[in-house]
Order: sequence, then C-alpha cells, then structure tokens
Amino acid sequence: MPKDGGIGASSKRREDVRFLTGAGNYTDDINVNGQTYAWFVRSDVAHGTINSIDTSAAEAMDGVLKVFTAADFESAGGIPCGWQVTDRHGEPMQEPKHPILAEGKVRHVGDPIACVVAETLEQARDAAEAVEIDIDELEPVLDMKAALEDGAPKVHDELTSNLCYDWGFVEENKEAVDEAIKSAAHVVTLELTNNRLVANPMEPRVAVADYSRARDEYTLYTTSQNPHVIRLLMGAFVLSIPEHKLRVVAPDVGGGFGSKIYHYAEEAFVTHASKVVNRPVKWTSTRSEAFISDAHGRDHKTKIELALDENHMFTALRTDTYANMGAYLSTFAPSIPTWLHGTLMAGNYKTPVIYVNVKAVFTNTTPVDAYRGAGRPEATYQLERVIDKAARELGVDPAELRRKNFIKPEEFPYDTPVAVTYDTGNYHATLDKALEMTDYAGFEKRAEESKARGKLRGYGLAHFIEACGIAPSNLVGQLGARAGLYESATVRVNATGGITVMTGSHSHGQGHETSFAQVVADMIGIDEGMIEIEHGDTANTPMGMGTYGSRSIAVGGSAMVRATEKIINKAKKIAAHLMEASESDIELKDGQFSVAGTDKSVAWGDVTLAAYVPHNYPLEEIEPGLEETAFYDPSNFTYPSGAYVCEVEVDPETGKVEVLGFTAADDFGNVINPMIVEGQVHGGVAQGIGQAMLENCVYDENGQLLSASYMDYTMPRADDMPMFDVDHSCQTPCTHNPLGVKGCGEAGAIGSPPAVVNAVIDALHRGGYTNVEHIDMPVTPARVWAAMNS
Repeated sequence: MPKDGGIGASSKRREDVRFLTGAGNYTDDINVNGQTYAWFVRSDVAHGTINSIDTSAAEAMDGVLKVFTAADFESAGGIPCGWQVTDRHGEPMQEPKHPILAEGKVRHVGDPIACVVAETLEQARDAAEAVEIDIDELEPVLDMKAALEDGAPKVHDELTSNLCYDWGFVEENKEAVDEAIKSAAHVVTLELTNNRLVANPMEPRVAVADYSRARDEYTLYTTSQNPHVIRLLMGAFVLSIPEHKLRVVAPDVGGGFGSKIYHYAEEAFVTHASKVVNRPVKWTSTRSEAFISDAHGRDHKTKIELALDENHMFTALRTDTYANMGAYLSTFAPSIPTWLHGTLMAGNYKTPVIYVNVKAVFTNTTPVDAYRGAGRPEATYQLERVIDKAARELGVDPAELRRKNFIKPEEFPYDTPVAVTYDTGNYHATLDKALEMTDYAGFEKRAEESKARGKLRGYGLAHFIEACGIAPSNLVGQLGARAGLYESATVRVNATGGITVMTGSHSHGQGHETSFAQVVADMIGIDEGMIEIEHGDTANTPMGMGTYGSRSIAVGGSAMVRATEKIINKAKKIAAHLMEASESDIELKDGQFSVAGTDKSVAWGDVTLAAYVPHNYPLEEIEPGLEETAFYDPSNFTYPSGAYVCEVEVDPETGKVEVLGFTAADDFGNVINPMIVEGQVHGGVAQGIGQAMLENCVYDENGQLLSASYMDYTMPRADDMPMFDVDHSCQTPCTHNPLGVKGCGEAGAIGSPPAVVNAVIDALHRGGYTNVEHIDMPVTPARVWAAMNS
C-alpha cells in the first residue's frame, strides 16, 4: 500500500509550483541597484601568443566603466584545482596556473582575454568588439596521443610536457595482472572512445557580484552546485577575501549535471571587478559561450583487456586510458579518470586482479571535468562492452556470463582488488528482474518479427555499479582531495512548531525541498507542510559541500537526520518536564510525546512553545530554544547498482537505430520518494541514450569546436526517447548511513550507454554483420552504415 506521506511516499514536488508558474528566482532574475554589465572578449584561436591588447578605443566608448585585462589581476591567484593526483612514480601531477584572464598566451577557443564592464549590456558588447588583440597563432595540439609525442607543441610552456600525470592503480597488481593475461585461456581486447560531451543545463551560467564599500563585504550570486566551495576557493586562493566577508548565494538553479560544480573564472572576475568599479557587476553566459567555456565531460580513449579461464571465469583486467584535461585543470578534473574511474573497474564482478593506467593530457581544448556520473560511466562502458564482446567470442549467453562472475549476495561486504569495499548488493536479483521485465525469453520471436519487416533487432544488456556520497574526508584527503566531503544541516524549530532546515546540499532540480522535508516529517511525525528547506546560501549554513555524485540524501540527508535526532532528544527533555516524568520514559509518535505505559501526552507544538516561552521551564538544566546543527562525514561510499536493457531496431539500408524499449532495474537501497527517484532515472537514461546515439563534441584540426551550437550539437529530444520501464524493488539498504539510502541521480547515465551500444552490435551480428566488433558513440546512422559496409 503506497504511503500518503513521510519516507517512502510519492509526495508531489512542492518546488514545482513555483517553477511551473514562473515564480522561480534564478540568478539572471537578480538585479542589484546600480548594476553594470560584463562582456568577455574570448580567444577565437585555439593556441597563440598574445603580443598586445589595445583597450583605448573600447574605453572611450559610451557607458564603458573599465576594460579589464590580465594586468588587473596581477595580485590575484589563479583558479585553483581541488584535487592533486600523485603519479605512479610518486610525483605530484603537473599543475599549471589557470589565470582569470589569459596571461601572455591563449590555450583554447573561448579562453577569456579581456572583459568590458559598462552601464548596459549592449554597451559592453559593442565595446568588446573595439578591443584590439594581436595574437601570433601557434600550432594547436588536440589529439591526446599526439600531444605526448616528442616535439609536440606545449600547451603550457612552463611544464616539461603535456602530460599532467601517469597514474597506475593498483600499482602492486601490475605484475600479477600481466602474468594472468599472459597465461589466460581467453583474452578479449577492445579499444574504444568515451566521447566528449557538453552538459547543456537549461539555465546557462550567470554571476552577479555586489561589493559593499561600507562593510567591505562581497556578495556573489551565482549558478553553482556548491556555493560554500566557491566561497572557500575564491576567498582563500584567488582573491584573498576572508570567508566572513564573502557571501555566496546560489538561488534556484536550472540544472547542472556537474558543469556547475566548479569554480569558474567569471565568478572571480565579477567579484573583483565589483570592487574596482564600485558598482555591482553582472555577467550572463550566452548559449554560444556555454559551449566553449563550460567544462566539458568524458573524453577518454581506452584499451581494455579481459582475461578468462577455461570455465569463463574472469581472471584479470587491464586498462590503458588517455584522459583529456583540456587546456587547464578544472576544479575536480584530476580525480575523474583516477579515483572516480579506476576504483569502479571491478564492476559487479569477482575479478581477482585489476590494473588501471591513466595518462591525463593537456590539449588546446575546453577544460574537461565531471559530467553526470563522472568516471563511473567511463568505467562501466569499458567493462560492459568488453564483457559483451567476450560472450560473443566465447559463444555464451551474455546474461549468463555476467551472472557467473557476479559477486554473490552472501559475499558482502566485498573487498575489490581496486581498493574499495562494497557493503551490500544483490546483482543476481536486479539482473533477474530486468530479464523478466523485458521478456528475455521471448526476444527471439520479436527478432523474427523485425526480420520479417526488413529490420535487425538487437538486445543489449549492461550491469553497473557506482560509488556515491564520496567519503570519508580522511580517506579522500589521502587521495589528494583539497576539501572535506562531509555535509552539514541546521534544524531550526519555531515556537509554533514549524521547522526550517538549512542544508549544505544544493538543489538544482532534484526535488530536495520535497524529499528532505519527508525525512524530517517522518522522524517527528508531523505534516510535511510544516517544514521548509533552505539551501544555497553560505550565510545561513555553517558549511556545505554542495550536490554532486548523488550525495544529497546519503550525506546531506544523513546530516539532517543527525540534527533532527538532537532536536528530538532535547524536545523529549522538555516534554518530560511538562509531564513531570522521567526523560527515559518519553516516547515520540505521530507528533505526540507520551509517557510510556500511561495516557499522559503533550503535542509537538506544546513542547516547541515551551522551548521559546520558558515560564515553567528548567532553565538550570535546559537552555531555551530549539535549534541544532550536525555535521555528517560518512565512513564509506554508497554503492547503487542495477541492470539495464535496451532493445533496438537497425535499418540495414540506412544504419538508422531506433530504441524500441528501455528497462532499468535498480538497487538504490531505501527510497525516500519513489516518484522523484523514477524521474531521476528517466533524466539519467535520457542523457545516456543521448551520449550513445546523438551527442558529440567535434573539433577541427585548428581547434575550432564545430559542434558549438544546437544546429550542430544534437541534443536528445522527447521523440528520440522510448517509454522507460523503471523498477527499484530489489533493495539492499546501505549499512552505514542512518537512512539506508544509496543515491539515484547518476544511475541512468551510467548504465544506459553500454546497453544501447551492446544492443546495436547484437542487432548487426544477428543480421550477419559479424565483422563489426565495436562502433564508437554516438552510433549515428552514418557510423552504423559505415561499419556495416566496411
């Protein structure tokens, strides 16, 4: 029976009322009295030496307050990187400076060189065209392998090469893996590309800064997924502003998908510029700017080798990956191909030894960082593609090959050979569920029906695991993180019983205001409508790490639980006093405090009123008021998993692929709001199918991004998607957070790309195109047709 409220209920998203009625408050809706406007002059070449910048004509134009260049930021630091990776030889990664405005050289198309601040946006844009920049164009380096060759053009002259780091993991496994592959009964090899993507949230980035000369304080409104981290990085490392003098506000944010995690130069620029011109400064990205200035995602080239014994058991796995960093290190870029990718290479399987090598490379392209799933989609794609190829080469059922090598339910907790411990899971259950939901047994009949219509039908299966709620802080600190990964929450109870919860997690479309309220309401037993959730403002939450990596409910929700437990404990003391009973006898149920074994009770509202109107109150024992804060630092990641199935038809005449059906059977642990979870899976699957079939970044030989608008970058639309069948009944609760949750936001984007490509390859083999072992994403009609006819 579905619940009407609290944990497990499909409560309707309360925030949608304001979003759907146009009452949202986004950063571009914010206008400050006396506001000016910024327009960036960006590089139109991928690589070049700046000889001179003449701003005189622009500065003489109407309305222009100032034209900024790198010279105006000599006292500022560069945009810092938030994660340092140590390479396989024990050396720290090469970490070049990332200036706010280009210093002496431009390194990718879109690199900001100068910025005009003017009274109006039109004046700023017109004046930007009058800035004269003399650049000697240099040969760009775009291909990662070519970038590492002797004599390749260097992106950063001060570095010894374009290699950021050469990472080996687990280095001690390398020899054993080499030996296992050498002596294996079967070795399956696959080379593949995980294509570069642009995040494309609905709302482009915006930053509005307001400096108060009277208070010597700054306020930055920005489209960010983690305002506290922006405040920390910008205050401590870029502009040297004490944290208590810098307030960062991220109001309603229209999607992020990872691209709004990072600290960008534009945020530091407007903050600094607002003090220089002594006026608020606003910058709003155009969609064209977003394509060349927002951090991109993925962009890996990998060779993977899977060794199996004569019984088809996996014995070893070896991968070599080139990971593109772009021209600069974005905030968390170094951690994506390493700790968020290498540690997931075991997947759901009992592979005894694994070795992962990653070479991170600088190129003259837009910086690359986390994009929905971040590292886990790259790991899953390699693994699930090579397993499918193994099944084909061995002539065995791909589902059975996976089942045979799964970690069994009774083997948890399970230590993988890539340094993580899975706490719970039941991969057999999710696989069985997906096969049942898709009528696996009836597929051959459906394939015959397609064949009769001249189409090739394929069945693609992929299993995945991901690591969410990245933690604990002391571990990630050892791995190179330059920030903690806890979360905080403050629960403030009003005298009349209503509650305001302030969280460091940031909502940019996930439905936090609904699901977080469900948790607190369930714990106390009051109506969800009595609870307000506030987020995105560094002024009201002690500290927070924001939202990414499906950490919000697992980490932020757990901090909320801890703070609410403190509230309940104090409220019980007050209730005990009001009923003249022992605190140990007080029970809380459905918003009523009662004395166990009696009919004495007081309501939640009576207790909260007493806390603030302490006329009859044990002041010597309990402070008035009811407000508590808690920090929660998890002891481990959480490990959601699932089985995804895609069924396609391929037109052999044109190569066009049609997705006929898509099924996701997930294990997210306990579920707070099933409707929101289903929506999260839908969104993730749409992004995964988009990557697999449509989306792609294409640079020409000069470093120009050819797919830099919606005319050329194919975003998936509703009619590209099938109806999704989603199930999350196979739950194995997380063992180390108080809610037993695992996270759901990235699953769809992780499991769907290999399912789609596996289905396409399966269709081609069934049609007799047995020479086609792999097609890189996106599997466009042109690529599929070329593979069939090669």
